[in-house]
Amino acid sequence: MTAYNVVRFRAKPGKDEEAIETWRQEARPPGARGGHLIKTGDRTYCFIGEWESMDSIVAARPQMVASLDKIRHLLEDLGGGLGVTDPVSGEVVLEV
Repeated sequence: MTAYNVVRFRAKPGKDEEAIETWRQEARPPGARGGHLIKTGDRTYCFIGEWESMDSIVAARPQMVASLDKIRHLLEDLGGGLGVTDPVSGEVVLEV
């Protein structure tokens, strides 16, 4: 069943392009169908990834964390105890 992961983050001032370029160079993990990086506000972004299944997301988590580690120093803490990202994932329950 198709699944998605969504990760919200905010770049530090002046680090947008470096974060985007680093993200662009990352290899697609097995099971990932593709994704989109959306600018949602000033220095604020949301990555949306489409996956073959929730199991694919779970299997790719170590690779996704390693990818995040490459840009973590470019990101600003989101506050509220979240750290530098606000990730969620789950299976599709309705397609419209």
